[in-house]
Amino acid sequence: MANSPQAKKRARQNARRYAINKARRSRIRTYLRKVEEAIASGDKEAAQAALRAAQPELMRGVTKGVLHKNTAARKMSRLSARVKALG
Repeated sequence: MANSPQAKKRARQNARRYAINKARRSRIRTYLRKVEEAIASGDKEAAQAALRAAQPELMRGVTKGVLHKNTAARKMSRLSARVKALG
C-alpha cells in the first residue's frame, strides 16, 4: 500500500487518469462500432458519414495518449478500405 505522500498522490493521479482514459477509449470504440454497423448494413453514405465522424475521434485518442499512432492509422486504413469497397 502507498505510504509516502508522493506514493499516495501518484495513486490518486493513476486512478484519475485511468478513469479518463477508459472513457476516451469507450468513446472511440462507440464511433468505430457505428462505422462497422453502417458497413454491415451496406449503406455507403451512412458509412462514409460515420467514418468522417470517427476520424477526428481516433486522432484525438492518439494525441491524448490512449492509442498508438500506428494503431489509429491501421484502423483508419482498414475501415476506409472497407467503406470504399461498398460502392
